[in-house]
Amino acid sequence: MTTTTLAALVPVLPFLGAAAGLALGRTAPGFVRPLAVLPTLAAAVLAVLVAVRQGGNTVIEAATELTPTGSVPITLGLHIDGFAALVAVLVGVVASCVQIYSTGYLREDPRYPSYAALVSLFTAAMLLVVYSGDLMVLLVGWEIMGICSYFLVGHYWETPEARSASLKAFLVTKLGDVPFLFGLFALAADAGTFRIDGILSTVASGGLDHPTLVALLLLAGVAGKSAQFPLHTWLPDAMAGPTPVSALIHAATMVAAGVYFVARLLPVFAASAAALTVLAVMAAVTMVGSALAALAQDDIKRVLAYSTIGQLGYMAGALAVGDRGAAVFHLLSHAAFKALLFLAAGAVIHAAGTNSLTAMSRMGGLAKRIPDAYWTMTVALLALAAIPPFAGFFSKEAVLVAAEHTALGDRPGVPAGAGWTVLVAGLLTALLTAAYALRLWLRTFRGRGAEAPHHGRQPIAMTSVLWVLAVPSLGFGLSALVLDDWFDGESLLPTLTTAVLGTGLAVAGGAVTYAVWRTVAARAVPPMATPHVAHPDADAGLVEAEALRLPHPAEDPADPGRVLLGPLHGPAADGFHLDALYRTVFVRPVVGAASLVRFLDREVVDTYVSGAANTAKGLGWLVRRAQTGNVQTYLSALLAGSVVLAIAAVALANAFAGA
Repeated sequence: MTTTTLAALVPVLPFLGAAAGLALGRTAPGFVRPLAVLPTLAAAVLAVLVAVRQGGNTVIEAATELTPTGSVPITLGLHIDGFAALVAVLVGVVASCVQIYSTGYLREDPRYPSYAALVSLFTAAMLLVVYSGDLMVLLVGWEIMGICSYFLVGHYWETPEARSASLKAFLVTKLGDVPFLFGLFALAADAGTFRIDGILSTVASGGLDHPTLVALLLLAGVAGKSAQFPLHTWLPDAMAGPTPVSALIHAATMVAAGVYFVARLLPVFAASAAALTVLAVMAAVTMVGSALAALAQDDIKRVLAYSTIGQLGYMAGALAVGDRGAAVFHLLSHAAFKALLFLAAGAVIHAAGTNSLTAMSRMGGLAKRIPDAYWTMTVALLALAAIPPFAGFFSKEAVLVAAEHTALGDRPGVPAGAGWTVLVAGLLTALLTAAYALRLWLRTFRGRGAEAPHHGRQPIAMTSVLWVLAVPSLGFGLSALVLDDWFDGESLLPTLTTAVLGTGLAVAGGAVTYAVWRTVAARAVPPMATPHVAHPDADAGLVEAEALRLPHPAEDPADPGRVLLGPLHGPAADGFHLDALYRTVFVRPVVGAASLVRFLDREVVDTYVSGAANTAKGLGWLVRRAQTGNVQTYLSALLAGSVVLAIAAVALANAFAGA
């Protein structure tokens, strides 16, 4: 079987699994789990075979015209370079882990068949984005992911949190997709094709007429999909969905699509220094702002959500300084430890019970009860904090090295200011990341909250996946030694300067956080347990669904984040009030305009319509009253009418004669 055929099967298999799962979900429920896991697992295996055959230093191209559209035809094609091959493996592996994990996490959920089918469709859409050689076909996968995220985030639709979160995610990402679509059309108009290879050839020959306009329009869509400032506010709220969905969105699909898209078309963005500068500033604000917000959150999943936003900022920063190898390297590394973090958080939520509401302030006694989640989450947090030799250290240092080279003027065509912006923001974020990572670990596993009832040992489907993902979280960084061919042949090894600075700041952030925690924890009174707890036999998905219905716990006086942030704690905990700003600037005017239109429709337009109807009704009533059936009355009325008409005619004739 040719490599092209294998590559075509990679997105097709999860799609067929989704269709079969939806068709057989009610009639043959025993096939639902195999149809969820096996096609996705097979796609992951095929993606590995494609990557091996591709070899990293060749590009696989294949295309067939779908439909003639005049000057710019749309083709169904493949464009697989080293980045595409590796990202497809990432998507397949993480999606397989999520599907296997979900068989245990949602084993009692009555909506599991539709959930599993949507996850498979989500995976197929992302794989279509990764392998697509035509931008319009890529857009199809891009939009399917948005639809799937709407349904998956709103899986617990009985709760208002899930309903509002799914709607918010859909609307905010669509807000970015509108200029993204215009950007694609403008790019195709300049290049004369939607084919990625044709666009790259046009850029290389200097044939792009409006590089800044195209790049900025495309960046709007990327900011929405990859949760970059200012369109990042949907991602923390999306935590209302099931934890495996969060792992999939944050690690391998949706948010990764924007970064991957820019990496694929980086020459388009590099053609405009203004676009790179905007991207660098956007990445810097995203990194620092999300790290501060993560340091103030009490919900464990919201901490991880803001962490994802910050790590995506690192990737965007690497792209802003012209190094897509570092960006994709961090994308792959981050996917491993972030998927592990979310799936381990699911085990923590199950063990903590609904009286904790996923709030770290109410967790206690978990380290010994869930050793698998404890040890694997510790590995993932060390990778997140970029502590050597864990994976996050190598990939984050690759980003800092790229920024350093740009700041020192080693990358012609890329503004040095963009390099300094990314470098300073990246180092500050490294300090803050270590602080909130250690804070999460201390409050989750060393907290003083009341213990919830023991729910028994975690299902093997959940714990086995944690250990599988712990392997790349620990050792993937070493792949920088052997995967040069897949990353444009550039070295991804850290330099002494960035390694010392980055690691030193991370250690300093962790040390200060630990010292503050020891101080405040010694003075704080343990919070009282709420009487509401989940049934000991409830599965993790039901525990999480029930937790969404509970009120948020009070502020924890033993939170080191309150001391570290000081007066910034309140604004950071509320996401710096961006949602309130958007409600004031956008939502209220739109709602007000809608209210005005409704008033005009009901009180003005309907008044005229009702008046016309009432007038016709009144005339009909008068005519009906005149129909008496008496012939003498009719003749009298006819005679009177004739006399009136005659008098009127004579009067008019005299008037005209006098004139």
